[in-house]
Amino acid sequence: MKSVAVYCGSSTGNNPVYKSAAHHLGKILVEKNIRLIYGGGSIGLMGVVADSVLQRGGEVIGVIPDFLHVKEVRHENLTQMHVVNSMHERKSLMEKLADAFIALPGGYGTMDEFFEMLTWAQLGLHNKPLGILNVNGFYDPFIAQLDVMVKEKFLSEKNRALVIEDGEPEILLKKILEAKPVSEKKWMERGQE
Repeated sequence: MKSVAVYCGSSTGNNPVYKSAAHHLGKILVEKNIRLIYGGGSIGLMGVVADSVLQRGGEVIGVIPDFLHVKEVRHENLTQMHVVNSMHERKSLMEKLADAFIALPGGYGTMDEFFEMLTWAQLGLHNKPLGILNVNGFYDPFIAQLDVMVKEKFLSEKNRALVIEDGEPEILLKKILEAKPVSEKKWMERGQE
């Protein structure tokens, strides 16, 4: 594994544990010689994880839509920056550049980007591992909702297994590195329940 796309907030949240986890993840990526692919921002957890990698001599590739680039939230000191025309282009390019995906705490944007990659995996458009760094129980409600989806038969157990989770950056990255591709037909056959 050479690169990991990290989705995270443009805020640092209200608990220092989130910033600490983003900083620590950056450190672990450099120790494992893994390139960071991320949204290109200089603020929030995005800036923290990028700065953590850069401070240790790691490689950071940003992918930012033009409308955010113009608002000057872009990070100016990255190894490489791709300025794209839309959020759709951003997601597509990040998927091409990354070997795996990790979601840290964040808001709508974090969830949107992570869910799109999760959906693409479910549909067989890629077979790259997806992990959530469940810092401070941030994703506990999300994990519970996945289990409800399985219980109510809207999600198969195999597709539920697409989401790898842990609260510690080292353990999450280890699980991602050891992950085996999961593939299952998304659609049920006619007559199946």
